[in-house]
Amino acid sequence: MRRRDFFKTSAALAAAAVLPGCKSSAQMSGSDDLRLEWRPYTGKLKYTFTIATYSRTETPLVLVRLSWRGYEGYGEASMPQYLGESTQSVTSFLARAAQEVLPRFKDPFLLDDILSEVDALSPRDTAAKAAIDIALHDLLGKILGRPWWQLWGYNPANTPCTSYTIGYDASDEIVKEKIEEASWTKVIKVKLGMGEQEDKRMINLIRERLDTVICIDANQGWKSKEMALDMIGWLAERNVCLIEQPMAKEDLDSAAWITERSPLPVIADEACQRLADIPRLKGAYDGINIKLMKCTGMREAHRMAEMARGLGMEVMLGCMTETSVAVSAAAQLSPVARWADLDGNILLANDCFEGMFLTDGKITLNDKPGIGVEPIKPFEEL
Repeated sequence: MRRRDFFKTSAALAAAAVLPGCKSSAQMSGSDDLRLEWRPYTGKLKYTFTIATYSRTETPLVLVRLSWRGYEGYGEASMPQYLGESTQSVTSFLARAAQEVLPRFKDPFLLDDILSEVDALSPRDTAAKAAIDIALHDLLGKILGRPWWQLWGYNPANTPCTSYTIGYDASDEIVKEKIEEASWTKVIKVKLGMGEQEDKRMINLIRERLDTVICIDANQGWKSKEMALDMIGWLAERNVCLIEQPMAKEDLDSAAWITERSPLPVIADEACQRLADIPRLKGAYDGINIKLMKCTGMREAHRMAEMARGLGMEVMLGCMTETSVAVSAAAQLSPVARWADLDGNILLANDCFEGMFLTDGKITLNDKPGIGVEPIKPFEEL
């Protein structure tokens, strides 16, 4: 049976209330139109977030709701500085999609057609596209009465523990506070790339207090392959499990040189944005970090995970600073990831949704349909 036919058949069963959690025909009397709404939101960080290139205390977000026949799906765009998107660019893109694409579709199960046309609206705007993609997946999962990890056939017992990020800070005391807050996690992610002396200072401060496994994100901050390899050797002796993006994303030759010699797995982050990037990264990196805001959402993220695994590359799942909407959407893929860095909602002081949660640091997927989220208060009040 073709994928589209499967979805349509499943939708018919859902409408008949065969699947749990579905609405009755009386409840499905809403419009056949796909209605898209959005609300700007500011994600406020618990701590100043510093990486090799900048610092920030908040992240602009846009929350979306997609409605059809009384069902509602939620999505989100997160705009960290390096993506080059803004609240204005995202809302402008959403308005175009609402006017030029969605009115042509009365059937939300035409997922590939809808998202392909959304993607074709511009060559960029990946976070804005992800907001629509996530909301559409959430909507379809609710119609079917099933979470996406189940629709993809994944085993929720296979989820990894998420890392918890400690950003750079020049103050030892603030770093110690961050270490104390991270004492619950089984994997700490540390942002390096500030120079060899400062990078080692950060690791030594952690090791004075915790022996927790560490993963490193250099954020393209190491300037020579020789220095990078020396750092990796030093880090390998301090219970570090992987290195993300040691060199500039364009420098595949240096990445390949480092990966060939590294005692630790080397993972592409900024070098891997979308599906088309993966084949050229084979051999230069051991694996890829998939982020919904980079790749336009769940549809492409799923394809990226399958391609990477087919090429024998490792899969890591990452996020921006996001609410539980986007984090829970990414978590649907977590059973096929070796590593996960899905802590964006934990880093926020004002998460406005409930969804994926952690059990002793391990990603725990709930049985709620779609991406498994609920707003803490009505969407109109967020």
